[in-house]
Amino acid sequence: MASTLDLTPRATTARGVGSNADVLPVYTYTAAGSAFERATRPDYYGWIEHVRAAAGCTRPIRLAGQLLTIDASTGRVLDQRHTDAMPDAAIYTACGNRRATVCPSCAHTYQRDAYQLLRAGLVGGKGVPDTVAQHPAVFATFTAPSFGTVHVRAVKRHTCGNRKRCDCRPDPCHARRDAGHCPHGRPAACWARHEPADAVLGQPLCLDCYDHDHQAVWNLYSGELWHRTKQAAERWLAKLARRRGIPRVDVVTASGNTRTVPPVRLSHGKAAEFQARAAVHFHALVRLDGVHPTDPTAVIPPSAGFTVGDLEDALRHAAAQVAFSTPGHPDRPDGWPIAWGEQLDIRPISLTGGGEVTDSMVAGYLAKYATKSTEVTGHRSVRLTADTIGDYADPDGDHTARLIDACWRIGRPTHTPTPLLDRPRDHRPRPGFVQPWECPDCGTHTRYAACPVCVAHRQASLDTESTKPTTANPYARLRRWAHMLGFGGHFLTKARRYSVTFQLLRDNRVAFRRHEHQDHERPGRQLVDEHHDDTTLIVGTLTFSGVGWHTTGDALLANTAAAMARERQAAGREELAHELGSTPADAAPAAA
Repeated sequence: MASTLDLTPRATTARGVGSNADVLPVYTYTAAGSAFERATRPDYYGWIEHVRAAAGCTRPIRLAGQLLTIDASTGRVLDQRHTDAMPDAAIYTACGNRRATVCPSCAHTYQRDAYQLLRAGLVGGKGVPDTVAQHPAVFATFTAPSFGTVHVRAVKRHTCGNRKRCDCRPDPCHARRDAGHCPHGRPAACWARHEPADAVLGQPLCLDCYDHDHQAVWNLYSGELWHRTKQAAERWLAKLARRRGIPRVDVVTASGNTRTVPPVRLSHGKAAEFQARAAVHFHALVRLDGVHPTDPTAVIPPSAGFTVGDLEDALRHAAAQVAFSTPGHPDRPDGWPIAWGEQLDIRPISLTGGGEVTDSMVAGYLAKYATKSTEVTGHRSVRLTADTIGDYADPDGDHTARLIDACWRIGRPTHTPTPLLDRPRDHRPRPGFVQPWECPDCGTHTRYAACPVCVAHRQASLDTESTKPTTANPYARLRRWAHMLGFGGHFLTKARRYSVTFQLLRDNRVAFRRHEHQDHERPGRQLVDEHHDDTTLIVGTLTFSGVGWHTTGDALLANTAAAMARERQAAGREELAHELGSTPADAAPAAA
């Protein structure tokens, strides 16, 4: 076949049979092309310096407006800057998302701050007195009870050196010769030896036997269970102090009154983690503190009569005794019982680095889980509404789909006469399965037999209702947190006196970056801006102008520059640790 191209190229840019020798290349079709176009601009270095604060962020926030530097004493405007004169006519700031699946860079920063915050509560520093190293402290893990039989990987004796990369031969999952079948006709035993990456781990042996409603409610009330457990442990320690003759402490309140309190109290840093079965469990650093009679914010060691064993006994007693029932619900008038599971692990923390559980180990462990969410369950979504619930909830679906369905169904308004899903569950091969359909009244796309928008209130109005048991449905929050499988708490919490705050660490980082280019070695040089911080005031009238980078090339250049900077910092930390003769921890970089 003969070519249809001209033998002599013509100066044309038209597509088709004609010559294409002079067709202008379009670089912006690809990320590399748009990055090349940005890098060849004369203002490239100014732009890369401008976006440095948010360079590693996947979805930075763009702000537009003006910044005024004002003399605080006279009110005179010393400097005025507008974003129109800046690169891209915007100020870039990092999104600050803690989830590693959303923004790895911001999650890495959050993890480093969490490490510093948690470790400071054990060894001191960053405003926490060094005497906390003398306080009894334990690392406790509280798990959820059983809601049904699930596939597990059981290893009775570990011979591996690293549990994270365990290659030991596991035992059969559920080896029961006389188990037979469940009421739904499915085998009640599993003889498989599951590997660590097996997808069936955490999945119920029988989805119909599993109590998804109870697990969703337990996730919702797990925070209240932890609160009551800590109170019970403090009461146990107060009784122990009274039996040992340790006097109570008279504390002067802010109003000038005097009240008598126990001589010890608990401070904690806690991280929540989703198990493969989608149930929440808690890892907690619990520290025993004393009480100062005149300064209620002071952190002092407890009385000499208290030991790590007393702290461990208090937590074990509280975990075994604390249990309560949730308020009644139309689907279950007596409520659901809330209590801890049988698996309770409490280990003393060694601050010398030679014990089984060290301060750096547990701080890095909790900081790692602070950046995770429901990824281990295989479910990832934003907050669900009546328009999107049908895409994730299914009463006859997989494990997570049934949990989301339980959250939405139990969290319905109490005045709804019947459940949204009122169809038989005869467990035959999906006889009542409803294919996705569109409501003719409101156009909602759903899998429910009844349209959730027409039967119940819209999610927006539901979120504004009070969730107190005396005024509304106490389970209404289940709909708000259906995308979190019922858990509505934060994944990293701490007591007020345990350690410093994230805000303090962020302020220190801002101050460090503001002065890092100044000459610190010049004698008598003071770390100041162009105008002194104590006499000037920066007033910003910034508005939201967008999210994300303008092009994929901008994202490629910014993220690459940030990755190279992180590699240089890591190399510097490793070299410094080598000179000091220590081994740097992966999760222990400087907060600044």
